[in-house]
Amino acid sequence: MDEWIIWIILAIVLGVAELFTVTMALGILGAASLLTAATAAIGLPVPLQLLVFVLSSLGGMVVIRPLAMRHIRQPQLQRFGVEALVGKPAYVVSEVTGREGRVRIGGEEWSARAYDETLVIPTGATVDVIEIEGATALVYPRE
Repeated sequence: MDEWIIWIILAIVLGVAELFTVTMALGILGAASLLTAATAAIGLPVPLQLLVFVLSSLGGMVVIRPLAMRHIRQPQLQRFGVEALVGKPAYVVSEVTGREGRVRIGGEEWSARAYDETLVIPTGATVDVIEIEGATALVYPRE
């Protein structure tokens, strides 16, 4: 079997494996295998093929993979739904305790509980929304 066919088979196997791992590492090794297959097809000897594979793999891992991972792992730019309410200020409409209460968050009235169950937050106080549990806001008074 020709060497270039072996490199192509290796590239396909690594490409399929990359689909399951999504680490970008196996995909880069697959691309290095394709480049090496091209060098094998033009007739370079096996030691030079291995050198091409190693150098292109290292180059891909050191240069291309960090750039690709940086683009994949971008933080979410905006929070939506109830996630957007966390951290917002709220106005206490009805006294908030560790078990019950009502607050107004951005024009909507929510059931609320004190984040610290020992606190009693009086009507009219300004609080911060710490967490949303179902339809209940867990709040903590501002200093």
